[in-house]
Amino acid sequence: DGTYLVLVNDEGQHSLWPAFAEVPAGWTVAHPEDTRQACLDYVEQNWTDLRPKSLIESMAADPT
Repeated sequence: DGTYLVLVNDEGQHSLWPAFAEVPAGWTVAHPEDTRQACLDYVEQNWTDLRPKSLIESMAADPT
């Protein structure tokens, strides 16, 4: 099944990424190379609000 990384971008969005592929610009490794299931578990535990960070911040600044 291969091994994967979990990537995260500036908006806090997460992505499973094949470990053999180069990390694209704008993304950083949030969880090191691991099994697909371990990476999915990491995403489930750490990406609990699917809204982009900019939307979360704008809603917090203007709660109306």
